[in-house]
Amino acid sequence: MRYFLAVAELKHFGRAAGQLHIVQPAVSQQIRRLEHELGVELFHRTTRAVELTPAGIAFLEHAREIVAAVERAGQAVHHARLSGPVLRIGTGSGLGDLIAEALEELARRQPDLTVELVRLPEQQRRRQLADGRLAAAIVRGAIGPLPDGVQCATVITEPLVAALPSGRTTPRRTTIRLGDLASMPARLPRRDQNAVLSDALIAACQRIGMPLRRIAGGTDEDMLALIATGPPSWTVFYPRKAEVLARQLPRGVAFRRIVSPPVTVTTSVITRTDSPEAQAFAASLRILAGPRSNGTTLRGGQ
Repeated sequence: MRYFLAVAELKHFGRAAGQLHIVQPAVSQQIRRLEHELGVELFHRTTRAVELTPAGIAFLEHAREIVAAVERAGQAVHHARLSGPVLRIGTGSGLGDLIAEALEELARRQPDLTVELVRLPEQQRRRQLADGRLAAAIVRGAIGPLPDGVQCATVITEPLVAALPSGRTTPRRTTIRLGDLASMPARLPRRDQNAVLSDALIAACQRIGMPLRRIAGGTDEDMLALIATGPPSWTVFYPRKAEVLARQLPRGVAFRRIVSPPVTVTTSVITRTDSPEAQAFAASLRILAGPRSNGTTLRGGQ
């Protein structure tokens, strides 16, 4: 119908194709298909001009009404979606499966709810929560003072997982003492890239008087390749990321939960008290996270 209207208005197949941002043969083919379905010719075609036939003139107003009705239907659906409740959640990384499961549970309870996940740096998440642009935000580490109308609930406290050369451990072990990593430099992101992870590791090292030698990090794949084949080094991951990487079984790399002392990071959900949808999401997240609070057993590199 849109192709028909374009040709009827411009009286030219080439110009209609240009307006529709498609090639001319596609316009001609669709018009022929429409004429075949209707059993009439809609256009007189000559080398110089394209004109509507009497049947085309009769069809023109109906085609306009049909296209207008389709547009109104689309607008109605869009309006209905926007007029229902919308939950905007600020997220980072590392809890993907847990968030997905919480949202599935929420969808079962509130099928008319529209959820928007907004990936933002943590400070922006906090600011947008405070000014009402977000209803919930996932944050890690220390929370600090909260503005009025905002509350916080702990979701999960997880032990960090070390990735180290497989020759520095044994296949039977599932953990590694932090002190056993002291002889190797750690491949870590800059503090401004991941302050929570860096601060947690530095604090744990200070508790046992262990010097932390840092070298530049990189992508997960690059770091694992260097750990497997280069001079001995190690890095750390959040448990869920480590679980995904361990399933790929990178040769020469082992994944071990850090103990003595454990290096832990707490993840929380901050919500606006005036959003029942955010409160329901937070409740689902905490319930689902409960059984996982003890971390995941990882080996890899055996």
